[in-house]
Amino acid sequence: MTMLRPSRSLAAAVVVAFCGAWSPMAHAIFGDDEARKAIIDLRQQVETNRLAADAAAKAAAENDAGIKRSLLELANQIEQLRGEIARLRGQNEQLAREVAELQRAQKDVQAGVDERLRQFEPVKVELDGRSFTAQPAEKAEFEAAMATLRRSEFPAASAAFTAFLRRHPTSGFTPVALYWLGNAQYAARAYKDAADTHQRLVREFADHPRTPEAMLALANSQVELKDTRGARKTLDDLVKLHPQSEAAAAAKERLARLR
Repeated sequence: MTMLRPSRSLAAAVVVAFCGAWSPMAHAIFGDDEARKAIIDLRQQVETNRLAADAAAKAAAENDAGIKRSLLELANQIEQLRGEIARLRGQNEQLAREVAELQRAQKDVQAGVDERLRQFEPVKVELDGRSFTAQPAEKAEFEAAMATLRRSEFPAASAAFTAFLRRHPTSGFTPVALYWLGNAQYAARAYKDAADTHQRLVREFADHPRTPEAMLALANSQVELKDTRGARKTLDDLVKLHPQSEAAAAAKERLARLR
């Protein structure tokens, strides 16, 4: 029993001594592991951050490249649009010139049409105190007959007035045409024709301003035809029907000579 106690004490002392020696060693061992683990974690974090940064840089580079491509495409599109605009502007200018040419041509055509229409549109005529309308061709024909009469071409004037009256039987020029036709016939010594013409004027246009002069001319033709009685009656009627006219004054003088 006595021998066992020292052994137990020795064992206990060894254990205590071992434990005392193990505690710093263990502490050192566990501290290095944690440090290594922290370093590994740090390295992993750094690597993760680096990878993230690389990915971000790559994405940024790709984004920049995409933006550059987009800008380049946009520049190309703008250039194409400018070319298209220039082409369309040229087409518009050409079309504007063509439209202007067409408008000028249309105006010329319209002016020609208007001119031709005016040749057929009635015109207002003022003649011997009377107003009426006449076709341009009708007016021109009457004026041509008058021009022939003024040249003292009496047979030609008679033919011109006769043709005018035949072509324009209801013309406003009719009474005046009859008057000058009778005068042209009288000047051509066609007294019977002149008397018939002036009688028609007196009969159909009794209130016309030329009628008193036509009656006086009729009496002259009757005198040339040796129809003194008829001439006297015509002059009497002239004085009675148109007493205020200059022809009536001349008729009174001729009546005095006929009696």
